[in-house]
Amino acid sequence: MTNSTNSPRQILSSHQTNQKIRRIAFEIYEHNFEEPGVILAGIAGEGYAFASRLAAELSAISPLKIDLIELRFDKHLHHQSPVLFDKDIDIENQVIILVDDVLNTGRTLAFALEPFLKVPMKKVQVAVIVDRSHHLFPVHADYVGYSLSTTLMEHVEVVLSKEGEEGVFLK
Repeated sequence: MTNSTNSPRQILSSHQTNQKIRRIAFEIYEHNFEEPGVILAGIAGEGYAFASRLAAELSAISPLKIDLIELRFDKHLHHQSPVLFDKDIDIENQVIILVDDVLNTGRTLAFALEPFLKVPMKKVQVAVIVDRSHHLFPVHADYVGYSLSTTLMEHVEVVLSKEGEEGVFLK
């Protein structure tokens, strides 16, 4: 018999997660409608999958030019590792929306800001599907799909890349 405390509990279904992503896209457009475009910088993994979904939604609802880039770096190091883009793109004087699946302590998002702090920006915003509010770094999400109070021992997993298993889960 499986212990129910060890099995993942679904917090948001695939449909609910997609609704959150669509709402965030509308919010991004509302706050940036006077801009010619935005750059969605998704953190490798589910953050990039979320950014790809946001790009599709924004393209469907707005005339904004959407550039999508993937940020790659070692999220598990306790110090800053180099942040690499998956393609060459001019980020200077642009609107950057840093995208990740879960905001927990803010460390990953703080590290991801590194390349954007080296050049002049119009603005940098943050979008996440889940904000757990365990912030240790001064990182705030401008766009949040779902705020969830959890213990530090619990794990929130966002799944966007597995057909039939998509959603937000608490483990």
